[in-house]
Amino acid sequence: MAARCAEQLNAHKLEVETAHGVSAHVFSLDLTAEVGAADLHAQIKAAGLSVDILINNAGFGRQGEFVERSLEVDLGMIDLNVKALVADDMIEQGSGKILHVNSTAGFMLGPLQATYFATKAFVKSFSQALDEALRGKGVTSTVLAPGFVETEFAKAADLEDTGLVNGDGATAESVAQHGYDAMMAGKLVTINQFGLRFMINCLMPFMPYRMKLKMISKMQTKA
Repeated sequence: MAARCAEQLNAHKLEVETAHGVSAHVFSLDLTAEVGAADLHAQIKAAGLSVDILINNAGFGRQGEFVERSLEVDLGMIDLNVKALVADDMIEQGSGKILHVNSTAGFMLGPLQATYFATKAFVKSFSQALDEALRGKGVTSTVLAPGFVETEFAKAADLEDTGLVNGDGATAESVAQHGYDAMMAGKLVTINQFGLRFMINCLMPFMPYRMKLKMISKMQTKA
């Protein structure tokens, strides 16, 4: 497990070890830093560990007009959501499974979250291309694209009181189980809710771009 907050990481470590009788390792570092991903890779190697399953769940978003936000924040979003994804050790091992925890935003256009939606489109494309390139080498790559999930993301992204997060979201546990099962089955892309799958696969491809932009913009606007 890797994240910035050492206290929360160690709490999760104790929870996992107590519940499952395993040894967990935590690495406290900032993946938005220029060499964050490289530092994590080096620390994993230094600990004598090999990665059989890689779950990329780090990421953040921010609501608001692109021209009104700090460029530094958006560049940090690109660094974390895009640049921190890649590792090639599994190729040498000849086996491995990767799960990119993405978002249905990767299938849409987000006027009030322009950078976030664009980074998620990258993850969707990258994960599928990676799977095609590596499947013959024993490595699969799955992209999980959930809708709203009941976590702290909405608050951190300043999305409270918007249509994107109003109503009941999926639980983190149910989404994690759905993604894990899809990864273990080697699926290419998975969306956890039937209604979202139908809208994205069967409705949105036939909608004019301007209509989609206005629809998502309305959903992103605070009440």
